[in-house]
Amino acid sequence: MSAPDPNASFPGPPAPPAPEGQPGQAAQHLPGQAAPQPVASGIAMKKRHPVTVWLLWPFITLGIYHLVWYFKIHKEMAEFDRRRAVPTAGPMLVLLLLSWTVIAPLVSYYNSGNRIRNAQRAAGMQVTCSPVVGLLLMFVLGLGVLYYQVELNKIADAYQAPAGQQIPLWV
Repeated sequence: MSAPDPNASFPGPPAPPAPEGQPGQAAQHLPGQAAPQPVASGIAMKKRHPVTVWLLWPFITLGIYHLVWYFKIHKEMAEFDRRRAVPTAGPMLVLLLLSWTVIAPLVSYYNSGNRIRNAQRAAGMQVTCSPVVGLLLMFVLGLGVLYYQVELNKIADAYQAPAGQQIPLWV
């Protein structure tokens, strides 16, 4: 009996990771050279409209949606790359229960930027998310939420897969 093909469960994987400096383009391989194989699998993340996440839903829900969004993106990052330990409820609870300390939420936002960087790296993309930029933008009308959602949407765009679908990871 032959072993099952580990890539058979991927309905339409994205192109192999792009070389540095050429984001969004598939890596070219020479004839006779094997195409890069995925190293793991994960679950596709949901693409969200950044302005809706940043402004509309938090305004309508009096800020509650920000906590919901923060929980959801951490849950999706944990499912996206199971090789990394990504906390799901902890970061949201830091915002909810430790916001009075000021430092704890800032550390949580910075760590979220690092987790998004790791997710971009696992997708085989050029890493564009900067935790420092995201943290600093939190001080300017909360624009860090907008920035982080745009960075997460880059991962969703790279796969073009519906949320919840199994996808390959390249790095």
